[in-house]
Formats: sequence, structure tokens, C-alpha cells
Amino acid sequence: MSVPADQLAILQQLLEAPRRVAIVSHHNPDGDAVGSSLGMMHLLKAAGHNARVVLPNTPAGFLDWLPGRAEVLCLDRSPDASLSTIRTSDLVLCLDFNRLDRIGGLEEVVRAAKTKVLIDHHQGPEAFAVATFSDTGSSSTCQMVVDIAKALGWEAHIGRDAATCLYTGMVTDSGSFRFRSTTPHTMRTAADLLERGVDLDLVHGSISDTNSADRLRLLGFTLLERMTVLPEQRTVIIGLGQDDLKKHGFKQGDTEGFVNYGLSIKGMRLAAFFMEHPDLVKISLRSKGDLPVDRFLKEHFDGGGHINAAGGRSQLSLEATVQRFMSLLPAFLEAHPA
Repeated sequence: MSVPADQLAILQQLLEAPRRVAIVSHHNPDGDAVGSSLGMMHLLKAAGHNARVVLPNTPAGFLDWLPGRAEVLCLDRSPDASLSTIRTSDLVLCLDFNRLDRIGGLEEVVRAAKTKVLIDHHQGPEAFAVATFSDTGSSSTCQMVVDIAKALGWEAHIGRDAATCLYTGMVTDSGSFRFRSTTPHTMRTAADLLERGVDLDLVHGSISDTNSADRLRLLGFTLLERMTVLPEQRTVIIGLGQDDLKKHGFKQGDTEGFVNYGLSIKGMRLAAFFMEHPDLVKISLRSKGDLPVDRFLKEHFDGGGHINAAGGRSQLSLEATVQRFMSLLPAFLEAHPA
């Protein structure tokens, strides 16, 4: 990432003296959201600032081991402390989201904060910050945090804990460095973090080897009973309802990565995963090549993200949402032939 000099100058000025900094990320925080937030927290503390991570809701359990995770405030568990921390901060750093409506119950208090800085790699960032670092070509927000830290002259502040958090986010958001967003710079950045003491066995074991029996049974049920393959459209559709989730003891994070199984089928170009929540249906799309699922979801399902990985939502029922998706699919594929 080429760090923009004008935005960097603003951030440098904001951090000239010790500040109270709140670090915020998106609802249902994933590895990149938590990793970049905690990585930034460690960097700021090493630079002499008072930093705290505040999240809209509790992250999935497979991220609990990350250094500093115990210090994170979550709105769903500590509402008063979460809101107070943001209100009393001198600066709010917004990481890994492009719009304020992606931070759930924190939106109002963050929107009211006077001084905000955005660091994100999704397309179409909302203009709400005094400084915006946006790089859609970056593999992850974690990668951007490393680039910004080095541009600030904070390379010495990237200790083992910060490196562990940032490397973890890079691994999860790049699909273990297999997504097309992975570049030579991504690999050099990862190598630099490894040299700072990251324990590979710990990171990859904590990410991959934490399945519960219920999650594996849910995965088996999903692939056997809830997956539809459309060979002519080169598309796979998976849908899980509330009854399916309750039957298998669902916990947040249990369906992480399910959509990728559809795309792993030979010849498939598009995978769609629909999950019913009490008040809406969440949609996850993954694609190969130049099939822009972010644009599709932005136009039809109040979503966005990256060209090959995006999320959206629907207020319709699960069945009606899938039917609407199916009705829109032929025109979308025709407009973007393989």
C-alpha cells in the first residue's frame, strides 16, 4: 500500500501527544476486524497512547486467544462501558468497515464523535472521517495497519503481540493467502510479522482446530441437506433456517467459511450462502474471476464488500430471499460471462 502523504500527516498530527483512542470495527467482527483492532491497540499503547477496542457484539470464540482479547469491550455485554469509552475518547479509529451503518448499535455514538479516522479495504468508503486510508487492493485491513505503522515510523512498536494479531487477520481475510488479493507485498508483510515472533502453530491451530462436535454436525447437515448445485449456472446455493441452527446448537461463528465449500466444487463460479436470523436474512457470496458479487449485493441486497467476497441482507423470509436471488441470477451471470 502506498500510504497517502496528506492523510498520514493528519494522523501524525492527531497522535503527536498521548491520546485516549477508541478503536471500533464492524458488527459480527471477523479475524481481520479483531486482528486489525487489537494490532492497532498494541501499536498505540507502545507509542504511549491510551487505547481500547470497542466492538458492536462479541466475536466468535475462535478469536478469544488473541493477545489483548480480554481487554475488548463488547456492546452486547458491556453497553455502558462501551458507549462511555467512545464518548470520552479524543480519537476514534474506524477499522475494517466502509460505512457507519455496519457497526450496529455503535453507529450513533461514533457518528457523533468529533474526530474519526478510517482505515479500510472495502470499496466505496463513506466520507465521515477527518482522514481516510482506503486501499481496495489490500488483502486485509491488517496489512494496511502494518503499512501505516511503518509510514508513521512505528516499526519498532510492532512487537510479538501486535504481529500475532495482525498476522492472524491477514491469514483469515486472504483465505490463508490464496485469494487473488494476495500480492508479493502481502507475502513480504506476512514474512516480516513472522520474523517478529509469531507462533505459526498457535495461529493456525487456533483458527482451524477449534471445531465443536455440533459445528461439524451442522456442516455435515448443511452440505447433505441444504446445498443445491446448479451446474448450468455454475452456482451453488446453501440456505440455513433458524430451526436448522437451533437443532445443531448453533453458536456465533459456527457457519464461518461454509460458503467456501460451495465454491470449492469443481467448475463452480459462484457460491451463495443464506442464513436466517430472527429479524433478517444474512447473505454471503463468493465468486471466481471477474464476477463482481459486491456490485450485485449493493444493487439488490443492501450489501457490499469485495469483487469476489461480499455480504448483504434481506428483510424477506429465507425462502423469499432465495427466490429473489434466483430470479436475479440469470441476468447477473449473462452480464458477466466467464
